[in-house]
Amino acid sequence: MIEDQLNIEAELNEENSELFEHFRIVADKGQSQLRVDKFLMNRIMNVSRNKIQQTAKAGNILVNNTAVKSNYKIKPEDIITVVFSFPPREVDINPENIPLDIVYEDEHIIIVNKQANLVVHPGHANFTGTLLNALAFHFHNSGNQNVENGFGYLVHRIDKDTTGLLIIAKDEISQSRLAKQFFDHSIERRYQALAWGDFSEEEGTIEGHIGRSLKDRRVMTVFPDGEYGKEAISHYTVLKRFGYVSLVECRLETGRTHQIRAHFRHIGHPLFNDVTYGGNAILKGTTFTKYKQFIENCFKIIPRHALHAKSLGFIHPATGKFMRFESELPEDMRMVIEKWEKYVATRPDVE
Repeated sequence: MIEDQLNIEAELNEENSELFEHFRIVADKGQSQLRVDKFLMNRIMNVSRNKIQQTAKAGNILVNNTAVKSNYKIKPEDIITVVFSFPPREVDINPENIPLDIVYEDEHIIIVNKQANLVVHPGHANFTGTLLNALAFHFHNSGNQNVENGFGYLVHRIDKDTTGLLIIAKDEISQSRLAKQFFDHSIERRYQALAWGDFSEEEGTIEGHIGRSLKDRRVMTVFPDGEYGKEAISHYTVLKRFGYVSLVECRLETGRTHQIRAHFRHIGHPLFNDVTYGGNAILKGTTFTKYKQFIENCFKIIPRHALHAKSLGFIHPATGKFMRFESELPEDMRMVIEKWEKYVATRPDVE
């Protein structure tokens, strides 16, 4: 079988915060010279020649670690690696008038500061009211005729109740070039989170494969020995300490589903009011009734996990220039942090 002569590994990140598809193919010893686009069409299912050519134009087809054009002739034992941008499931994206905080926009990309309670794209139980529906409305009403599909091309995503910066491409070449940056881990992403507990160190690194829980597939679990899941690396720095909770900055090397939330639960510091990962209980602090009421009031202010995608840095897919964007913490996080600052100021026993 020809498949037995090929080493093909596919990384499908459909349920990941990064949206790309990776293939690695080794041509056999008897391979005749053949254009790389035709070669890949014979080896990869459900991909069009146009998609392959667009991917090559974006610099995302490499032979022996060198980017090639679509007319490159494959030779015996060549190692071909491909990073395809991976679109969301095919569903109708109808324009919906949903307010958006647009941080930056040009003819190739748009940067959005996403609000809480907004799903990024349609999926199970969320077929309308998503960020893509809002973008379709925005592009239609602003006369953006250069958006090829009418609603934009996702490169990554953040959870429904995570706020902060997202980049969306307006064309497939831009999407492919940005997807390659995510795949190469060259995108700069920094988050801020309020987490339970007082960290023993000022900064640290959390490593451990992340995959679906073997007991509950709705939840991601850390597998420190790497027996399941995919490699995940998170770096953190403590910004402020409030005794029972801490404000931390997180820098991601990888972008696994629920990475920060799963990693911080793994080290015993779940995010504040994270229902899925156990942060919606009083995990640290006193047993006094007033303290319990204080926490409940905080939970009412921020009825979600306290996580914000604060900064985003990348190379512009068309100009090649490095760009960095910053966003302010949302009001609910700011209010809760202020409450903790006041609480600590009135409690000399909390350091």
